[in-house]
Amino acid sequence: MVMKESSRTGSQWPRLRVDDWVETRQTLHMWAQIVGKVRLAHAPMLNHWWQVTLYVSPRGLTTSAVPHGAGAFDIEFDFVDHLLHLRTSDGGARSIRLEPMAVADFRVRIGQALEELGIPTTIQDHPNEVDLAIPFSADYQHRTYDPRAAHLFWRQLLQAERVLGAFRGRFVGKVSPVHFFWGAMDLACTRFSGRRAPRHPGGAPNCGDWVMVEGYSHELSSCGFWPGGGEEGAFYAYAYPEPAGFADSPVTPSDAFYSRQNGQFLLPYEAVRTADDPDRTLTGFLQSTYVAAADRAEWDRAALETDPERWADR
Repeated sequence: MVMKESSRTGSQWPRLRVDDWVETRQTLHMWAQIVGKVRLAHAPMLNHWWQVTLYVSPRGLTTSAVPHGAGAFDIEFDFVDHLLHLRTSDGGARSIRLEPMAVADFRVRIGQALEELGIPTTIQDHPNEVDLAIPFSADYQHRTYDPRAAHLFWRQLLQAERVLGAFRGRFVGKVSPVHFFWGAMDLACTRFSGRRAPRHPGGAPNCGDWVMVEGYSHELSSCGFWPGGGEEGAFYAYAYPEPAGFADSPVTPSDAFYSRQNGQFLLPYEAVRTADDPDRTLTGFLQSTYVAAADRAEWDRAALETDPERWADR
């Protein structure tokens, strides 16, 4: 009840300091990887690995419908009632309480629930895109779960997804959904020029180079939210391949900067949260960084962009 009340009365853009939930974030990252790998085991391949992602839902994060046999199932992190829901199209359902729990135990509980629902699933037993890749079945180190922090993180995602979704509506070219990649634990939306890109060199920790080759097969401009940068996380924007002059491009707001270490523009979440108009501030960042990428790479912007208000007067 406390969590539900805070959603109604708290700030739309909640404050969550990165340092205040490190252990919960690490545990939740591993849990999300396990759930994502279950989806990966059943969903048909899509370009750029779009079939493996999670999505922001009105309660938390969900796989959406995953095909299985002649039906489907889904798995959802509920960060309001703090449950993991597993549901099938034939009416089956199981729930796992989200509480302090070792990653190894979480993996066992999901496996048991899937077996009971008639969805036996084998997944790769180690995480990707992290430097310390402890096998899930042996990970008793990550076991912290603070329900308040998880709830606030979901509310951060709700706001980020809402603005990113509106920004996505300005583009008629190939564009990804607004989706949550469990490898790096970030919410992302990616636009494409339509041209192929040079082969990606790979190099992500504990992740095959071929994974990145597929993900970056075509020229792109990507943006999103990552809960590990700044005091409270950071919004980011980058281009692949990065065109000449991109890093030196003028972008808004003034708090945004290009990180040569990360190879992308960053905007601290707190700069958006504390702005007079957070939506406008974030949209300005998304648009100005996209323009920097598209103009310097000579995208056909006239063919790729649209007016999201084109039917507003009808």
